[in-house]
Amino acid sequence: MTVARPTRTVGARKAVAEGVPPGSVPQVGDGRRPIAWLTLTAPRGATPTATSTCQCGRNLFAAGHRRVLALIDDHARHRTLCPLRTPQEGAAA
Repeated sequence: MTVARPTRTVGARKAVAEGVPPGSVPQVGDGRRPIAWLTLTAPRGATPTATSTCQCGRNLFAAGHRRVLALIDDHARHRTLCPLRTPQEGAAA
């Protein structure tokens, strides 16, 4: 008696393997994706630091209270000026 082993599809997306066209797979969420990050570190009794990065190539660092506050403002301003954001995303933010 021989036992049939299940076959595996390697390298193909599951939707394609099941015969569902990729465009008909429902999207999870509202379609937004992160493109910019502001990372703050403020340990008690130490110098605060901040990093502002974006997929457009922005990568800025600041250390010290005044510089971190200035970078936070600059990061917020960049959200409205970034070339990767569409006008609709800029208006919603």
